[in-house]
Amino acid sequence: MSAQAQRRAFLQTLSAAGLAAAVPRAFAAQALKPGTDAALIVVDVQNCFVTGGTLPVAKGEEVVPVINKISAAFANIVVTQDWHTAGHASFASSHGGKKPFETTTLKYGQQVLWPDHCVQGTDDAALHKDLKLPTAQLIIRKGYNKGVDSYSAFEEADRKTVTGLAGYLKARGIKKLYITGLATDFCVAWTAMDARKAGFEVFVVEDACRGIDLNGSLAAAWKQMTAKGVKRIQSSDIALA
Repeated sequence: MSAQAQRRAFLQTLSAAGLAAAVPRAFAAQALKPGTDAALIVVDVQNCFVTGGTLPVAKGEEVVPVINKISAAFANIVVTQDWHTAGHASFASSHGGKKPFETTTLKYGQQVLWPDHCVQGTDDAALHKDLKLPTAQLIIRKGYNKGVDSYSAFEEADRKTVTGLAGYLKARGIKKLYITGLATDFCVAWTAMDARKAGFEVFVVEDACRGIDLNGSLAAAWKQMTAKGVKRIQSSDIALA
């Protein structure tokens, strides 16, 4: 079975579990004016997740100019990076006989196995060269614990280990988060839902994200996010002046 077929099979399992659904209607918003209590969260816009990377999201690089444009509206910007060790537990290569997009069971539960990607200190893990965020105040690196994956910018996959991002934002008086980046149906969605759990008002900027979108995975992510109170907007909904 090819890697693509294996990935489809995994996502069909999600659909069978009742997670897939029709894409919900976008959040209807008039011009949103982020204040000093709002932050732009830029998730994993790295070389590994764009064309030519080790785990590319289709057209992932298209988010870069959108994020650059809307960043002017924000006084607070946080960037995240996937930052894995070599031989990370989430890599298929770390499990004999396993292939990318298969699953295995780790001590915290089921884990999707990925190609080696975003290894610490490599060009593959670097932020996209055209991402221009000179006023970003914080970079959160996640997935650096060798035995635990981390899609969310708030909690690792064991659902116990926190990154400290929630505490940082609350200490800064941040109440509203605008989330962008890669990929919509994995790290963006997990970050958005954990942000809601932490008590933030959350907007996901749809055209500043790209998803994997196989066999209903993107619709499933939007359904889950909407159920948690995440609001779906477009970059044009954000006032830049």
